[in-house]
Amino acid sequence: MKLSCLQENLSKGLSIVGRAVATRTTLPITNNVLLVADESRLKLVATNLEMAISHWIGAKVEEEGSITVPARLITEFVNSLPTGEKVDIKLTGKTLELKCARYEARISGVDAKDFPPIPKLDDGIATSIEIGVLRQGISQVVFAAASDESRPVLTGVDVQIEGSLLTMAAADGFRLAVYKLPLTKAVGQKIEVIVPSRSLNELNRLIGDDEEAVDMTLNPNKSLAIFRLKKTELVSQLVQGAFPRYGQLIPQSAAAKATVSVAEFLRACKMASIFARDGSGIVRLVMNPGKITVSSKSEELGEDVGELDATVEGQEAKIAFNGKYLTDVLSVLKEQQVTLETTSPSSPGVLRPVGSDSYVHVVMPMFVQW
Repeated sequence: MKLSCLQENLSKGLSIVGRAVATRTTLPITNNVLLVADESRLKLVATNLEMAISHWIGAKVEEEGSITVPARLITEFVNSLPTGEKVDIKLTGKTLELKCARYEARISGVDAKDFPPIPKLDDGIATSIEIGVLRQGISQVVFAAASDESRPVLTGVDVQIEGSLLTMAAADGFRLAVYKLPLTKAVGQKIEVIVPSRSLNELNRLIGDDEEAVDMTLNPNKSLAIFRLKKTELVSQLVQGAFPRYGQLIPQSAAAKATVSVAEFLRACKMASIFARDGSGIVRLVMNPGKITVSSKSEELGEDVGELDATVEGQEAKIAFNGKYLTDVLSVLKEQQVTLETTSPSSPGVLRPVGSDSYVHVVMPMFVQW
């Protein structure tokens, strides 16, 4: 292997694939990054066995070849090199030599054939999603997935595709987020898989402003999903199991409905959460004609009350939520206003952004003494 490339391109590439480097592993080589010089590009690959990220950068390749080296070591060294300079890379035996300006390093590597093979997916259901829509969908759903591994299916995002519609859903037992988005290429059959929330989070980070669409291929039989961008590819294992039938959890009617500014609602919930820290995170909402009162109290710290202008339909209502669940969803909404629907203090609350029917968020209430 013998090639040269720009420091900033190599640094960016190592940063991108570094997100997939294993941190705790019984297979030491997954702490490494794979370098493959092929034709006029340098391919960088990292994997933690659940997810793999490949990234290609332009390079002047004189000799093809491959090697794996410790990801953290090469990344820190390359990041420290002067920007705008050319990095010359040469493989001698199993030692990778890097030269840039007046700096050079030799890194001991491990044979590329020992690196875990990255699954390829030539068959499966393929489609394409417009970048802006996908980015918004992931942002508005993925945070609602469970972090607790006790129910593995809830750590993922349920992805259903039918025709030209993709539905993403995540739930952790206390809240449910559902987002519907259009596909740029319709599929001929219905498919449902569970994609790990971490994989979708990483995909969101990988999406660049110059991207136009993400090509996605799903193959439940091989338990794989592949997402392709211009210069980057993410391969993810799928979560095995059946996702809960969440449709019945979304209330179809409401006794009270309040429409309020997202920014003002978020501000009030954040302020109330400050005082709610000592009180199980409980934030109380009271809906009266023309206003919503947002309050919280702590026996030791004190209390907070905020009043918001709102358009309230139906009867007066009281309901309490965990403040974090409210701030989480309000923080990702792009619309100016949101509608909160409630039926009773013991029934789920439903948040819907005004002007969009693609998103719905359900939050379970908390039981309090009024």
